[in-house]
Amino acid sequence: MGAPLSPTNARIVLVADDDENDVLLLRRAFQKAGLSHTIVHVKDGQGVIDYLGGVGANAKPPRLLMLDLKMPRLDGFDVLEWLRNRPERLPMPVVVFSSSGLPEDKEKAETLGAHDYLVKPDNFDSWILVAKKLHEQWLDGDQSVARTKVE
Repeated sequence: MGAPLSPTNARIVLVADDDENDVLLLRRAFQKAGLSHTIVHVKDGQGVIDYLGGVGANAKPPRLLMLDLKMPRLDGFDVLEWLRNRPERLPMPVVVFSSSGLPEDKEKAETLGAHDYLVKPDNFDSWILVAKKLHEQWLDGDQSVARTKVE
C-alpha cells in the first residue's frame, strides 16, 4: 500500500450520492481501513457542479470524484457530460460508484469519461475492500488520471 496515511497526505474525496446510508457506509469503510481521507458529500449532480465551480466558502479541489448514477436533479451521466465539456475540471479521476451493474450503464459511463466503474457492495467487508482499492488506485501518492483503469 504506500506510505502510512497522515493528515498531510490525506486527500479530499467528493462523493455525489443521494443515499445517505451509502455515504455513511463509505465513511465507515474508509475509517475501518485506517484511511483518513476527507469525504465531502453532495446529494446530486448539481452539488458536484456547484462544488467544482467554487460555490461554497471552503471548496477545496478533490483528489477523487465518486459519482452515483441515479440521483435527482442532475444524475451521474449529466455530471460526466458536464465534465467532458470542461477539460479544465478533469485533473481528478472520476469513479462511478453505482448500484447498477448493467453493462450498458458501465459502457455509457466509460464513454463519457469515467475512469473506473464500481458496483456498490452488498456487505461491509466488501465496502472496506473498495475503500482500500480506491486509496491504492487513486489516492495514494501522486497518481495522475492517466493511470490505467481498474478491471
